[in-house]
Amino acid sequence: MNIDNIIKNYYHPGTPLYDIFMGHASCVTQKSLEIAHRVIHLNPDTAFIEEAAMLHDIGIFMTHSPAIHCMGDYPYICHGFLGRELLDALGRDLSRHALVCERHTGTGITADSIKNNALLFKNFPCRDMVPVTLEEEIICFADKFYSKKQEEAGIEKSVDKVAGEMFKLGKSYGERFLEWMNKFSE
Repeated sequence: MNIDNIIKNYYHPGTPLYDIFMGHASCVTQKSLEIAHRVIHLNPDTAFIEEAAMLHDIGIFMTHSPAIHCMGDYPYICHGFLGRELLDALGRDLSRHALVCERHTGTGITADSIKNNALLFKNFPCRDMVPVTLEEEIICFADKFYSKKQEEAGIEKSVDKVAGEMFKLGKSYGERFLEWMNKFSE
């Protein structure tokens, strides 16, 4: 499977969006692989992690986030399930990759959170979208350390900063992040 070709179906080299997407995906991929090597005793699938981390944000172009050159119609929070739909529609064996897309937002979004926070817009699916596999957890965790904002591109956030951001989203997001911090620390 050629990940670059999949990416180039939606992101065009030489554009600001391509640069933002690739810069972020590359940082997340590198950090994901570093984490996987730290927990090699848990037998992470590093080849899959490398592919899925590059694709985890494939749906951002469909969202309306002008600050990162995304001019779509959906709120940014939808990029995860939209990415899953894109990869599922390719008709290739990308089902595991598609689940990473869907499950990486925040530290995962529960069906209860979707109901309780009125996220039932634009056909937002009402189902649990929380990382289940080790590989999904690693990529989701690594993703939290990098912003797509131009002024923060490529700069790794501190653990304290990320934890604070996750707790602002809600107690369960912060607690899940801290669980992963313990699981993936050296």
